[in-house]
Amino acid sequence: MIFDKMSLKSRTAFVTGAAHGIGKACAIALAEAGADVAVADLKDTVSATAEQIREIGGRAISMTADITDEKQIRECMDRVVREWGKLDICFCNAGTFQDVPAEEMPLEEFERVIRVNLTGAFITARAAGKIMIEKGIPGSIVLTASMSGHIANIPQCQCAYNASKAGVIMLGKSLAVEWARYGIRINTISPGYIRTWSDEPLKPEEVGTSNFEQWTPLRRFGQAEELQGLVVYLAGDTSGFVTGSDYVIDGGYTAF
Repeated sequence: MIFDKMSLKSRTAFVTGAAHGIGKACAIALAEAGADVAVADLKDTVSATAEQIREIGGRAISMTADITDEKQIRECMDRVVREWGKLDICFCNAGTFQDVPAEEMPLEEFERVIRVNLTGAFITARAAGKIMIEKGIPGSIVLTASMSGHIANIPQCQCAYNASKAGVIMLGKSLAVEWARYGIRINTISPGYIRTWSDEPLKPEEVGTSNFEQWTPLRRFGQAEELQGLVVYLAGDTSGFVTGSDYVIDGGYTAF
């Protein structure tokens, strides 16, 4: 049965940026699919995500960590292995954003965005990969890129963000080639305009009124929950022949 094949029962997962939005939604989905899930974020409110997982009968570990700090990420991974014995799935989702004209942007701001989005993804993926390699686990690593790694958004001024997410896509492809010999699969997802900044739903009369929605063929923002199925698929056995791929989920925005 296909549902049995998509089960993540007996798997363990680590999710960054899990306090809200895409990370939170996908952490809960991985738990609903049967995985034990460790969640991490800079914000201590990530504990609420772990509590939601426990409420649905899952096992969860909550940790606060900075993905740009190798020591903190290593400690998170060590705790997962110490408590659950292994790591099968890693969702490198945490990231940051900027909207500053290039000619006005301090170098420190450009470097901050690159360090969080690209270097942080590498630090997390490498730590997970090392565990999988050492334990002989044919795991799955998923990185959150963006449609902004494929296009230059308008009217935002986000050259650092765009460059960092393009880098994440190529990082995923490169790691996929390097670690294929270990049976480890690495893929990226590239969301479009996903409404993650507020838990309050738009009023019916507000839907489709912003420029971002007007420029999206489906004429609306995406929801974090609409990425759950893809992340669960990439984490499990039904995507066993999928690696080095990037999935754009943007309501058709980049189809123009």
